[in-house]
Amino acid sequence: MIHPYIPNAGPAARAAMLAEIGAPSVAEFYGDIPADLRLDRPLELPAPFLDEHGLVRHLNGLLARNTDTTRVLSFLGHGCYPHHVPAVCDEVNGRGEFLTAYAGEPYEDHGRFQALFEYVSMMGELLEMDVVNVPVYDGFQAAGTALRMAARYTGRRRVLVSGAVAPDKLSMIHDYLAPDLEVVLAPVADSGEIAEPALDHTFAALYLETPNVHGVIETRGRELAVLAHGVGALLVVGTDPISLGVLAPPASYGADLVCGDIQSLGMHQQYGGGQAGFIASRDEERLVAEFPSRLFGIAPTAVEGEYGFGDVFYDRTSFALREEGKEWVGTAAALWGITAGVYLALMGPQGMREIGETILARTRYAMQALASAGALVLNQEALHFREFTIEVPNADALLAALRGAGIFGGVRISPWRVLVCVTERHSIADIDTLAAAVKDALSVTGGTK
Repeated sequence: MIHPYIPNAGPAARAAMLAEIGAPSVAEFYGDIPADLRLDRPLELPAPFLDEHGLVRHLNGLLARNTDTTRVLSFLGHGCYPHHVPAVCDEVNGRGEFLTAYAGEPYEDHGRFQALFEYVSMMGELLEMDVVNVPVYDGFQAAGTALRMAARYTGRRRVLVSGAVAPDKLSMIHDYLAPDLEVVLAPVADSGEIAEPALDHTFAALYLETPNVHGVIETRGRELAVLAHGVGALLVVGTDPISLGVLAPPASYGADLVCGDIQSLGMHQQYGGGQAGFIASRDEERLVAEFPSRLFGIAPTAVEGEYGFGDVFYDRTSFALREEGKEWVGTAAALWGITAGVYLALMGPQGMREIGETILARTRYAMQALASAGALVLNQEALHFREFTIEVPNADALLAALRGAGIFGGVRISPWRVLVCVTERHSIADIDTLAAAVKDALSVTGGTK
């Protein structure tokens, strides 16, 4: 079949391309996807709509089946967080010159390069790092790319990853590093922090997160940096920038690469969307050369004394090198970088400090409230930011009872464990409502496991 809108769809063209790369069929490209995840049947699409009104009504009907977390009391987090989004963030990222601009060059830029330069400058200040990339697709990709950067920098093929990482992120790291890099998991101590990692000279990097998947703050960062550097490995730290108004940035205790997601900086949850990843490093040319993604900076123009905003070290990217590039990189997340820049400019250092302090206090209050309600709160002695884990006899029963009360009580992470998320959007009254509902539910389903 020759598709009218898909280039190279003709049998002859497809056969020529397959012969060029040595693949027997297109199915070869999907070999890494487990069979149980493949559809193996045509999509069940409705009949074509012949009018715009009918299409809009159909789409609105699909959207109406979702429940927006701003319309209910929601404690869902686990990678996509319910932070407040100031109205100015939506106003700016909805402007046509930003919303519809794709890649492009300076002559059609309309201020996008400058807006992204301001974003990376503020992120650099927050992270205490010299170099920050234009956002990649999400924090998962940022983690995978940072680890690949470390492997290229050191020339080694193994990375040690903390076990306190979300399973879906860990799956993405495995996929992104396969098949040439080996991922080894480091155990997690009873405290909720990474246990003593068994590093040696075969490892390119030690990767940990703070706050980690359970909201626990790692407190041994400097010790781990010394340990990694002692065997010639890099310390790669995943973090959430919204925590850095109150927590020390990883660079201050020796991180070589810092990565994460900026969804918390002015992006709605959007049914799991609004994600964009950042990677930051010190200004070391050898390390910066390993960034596959775009970097924006200030450069002199042809007019003496005049400066402009543009790509830095462009020759290292796949845009310049095409198939010879270190990694493929896209441009779809630039809009979220501009949005995060608006958020950071609006908040300023004092605002970031206040929001961090608020989240710390609300998290601790919620932990105490749910413990009083009969749930077992894990790692209560550890410092938590935004999330914590409770243990109950039946997680499904508890969450079902809470939904019946109009509350999304958290994310089920095992048959008896629930991850609860608290942000600045949750008032003390909201937390008390959750605790009362948990107490009622446990009185029916049973107390702590």
